[in-house]
Amino acid sequence: MNLQQIGQQAKDASYELAITDTTTKNAALEAIAIELEANVAEIVEANNKDIEAGKAAGLTDALLDRLLLNEERLAGVIADLRSVIGLSDPVGEEFDGKVLENGLKLCKRRVPVGVLGVIYEARPNVTIDIAALSLKTGNASILRGGKETINSNLVLVKLIQAALKKVGLPTTSVQYIENTDRALVGELLKLDKYVDMIIPRGNSGLQKFCKENSTIPVIIGGIGICHLFAEKTVNVEKALAIVENAKVQRPSVCNALDTLLVDADIAETFLPKLAAHLLPLGVTLVAEEKAKAILGDDAQLAQEGDFSREWLSLNLGVKVVADLSEALAHIREHSSEHSDGILTNDFTVANKFINAVNSAAVYVNTSTRFTDGSQFGLGAEVAVSTQKLHARGPMGLPELTTYKWIGIGDNLIRS
Repeated sequence: MNLQQIGQQAKDASYELAITDTTTKNAALEAIAIELEANVAEIVEANNKDIEAGKAAGLTDALLDRLLLNEERLAGVIADLRSVIGLSDPVGEEFDGKVLENGLKLCKRRVPVGVLGVIYEARPNVTIDIAALSLKTGNASILRGGKETINSNLVLVKLIQAALKKVGLPTTSVQYIENTDRALVGELLKLDKYVDMIIPRGNSGLQKFCKENSTIPVIIGGIGICHLFAEKTVNVEKALAIVENAKVQRPSVCNALDTLLVDADIAETFLPKLAAHLLPLGVTLVAEEKAKAILGDDAQLAQEGDFSREWLSLNLGVKVVADLSEALAHIREHSSEHSDGILTNDFTVANKFINAVNSAAVYVNTSTRFTDGSQFGLGAEVAVSTQKLHARGPMGLPELTTYKWIGIGDNLIRS
């Protein structure tokens, strides 16, 4: 089947989904959860094939971690899927209502975007997240995962489509481009006759390619060069726990910490404690000259470009800054505008930081690891947008809708 056919089928399915009631959509999500639970062994077996192929191909540990879909992670994915059932359906919500002097009743009503094209790499859980959020909001989806996830994704989509058939919805509501030829990504980006939004989830190269080659609106995001600034009034012990969580809990994801900025007033005492806390956990400190002078052999000297890297590993950039102004300047130069935060006991400084940092999520005394759809109570997410239009941060249900104006009159004509 060629992409034109896939696109036409997705568009046709989107028309039916747009008028599907919430009860039926929730039934579809529950049916998918049941299918996944009944076929855990098949899913894990397919994922094992992808893992082994990935190891043979020399994938990094970070990519292999993203690729892994074992029983524990699958249970979490299913739990997130079921949580979407309990969320309010935004489709049909009316807002900004008013009555004009001529009697015309106006409001905006939320409607599905239509057809979503999602391009992603080594994360098979994304397949379920996208299917769930798309279906809940009445959107059809065309999925194109990377070749490293092909076995896992083919099984997952087969199960999703089986569930859709059982509840009477078009199986073409969720389609997968099975051919791993990269040329098809370029074709998908030109499918504007059928696809309404492109969401790339992958490295900066993929994001750039989609942005430059798509004739369809593209949501950019998912690249996390994340910072925390330890300001001079910080509680050191509490700060160390936050830094550990942000860096160590799961270093291979986009909301993991990449750079720690330390106020010069506390650097002499803070940095040795940082090393004592993180080095036993396997963290490598990559420090600029001032921080390296304090840390000595506990850190390696940062090279050009290190502070503009998304590490996706247990490396942590460390830099001493003179004050809030220098911290902000560094963040503006190097941040991907994903997730950045301040550790402080001075809430006047914290508020200045919040107002000055132009990121999708800004934190005070909190780990960057919270920038996640399920953690934000969205159930799951399609992506984390770092742009300003039309969505920012984790994209849940409302971000997968647009609106139309509804005008109701009593046989009104314009004078």
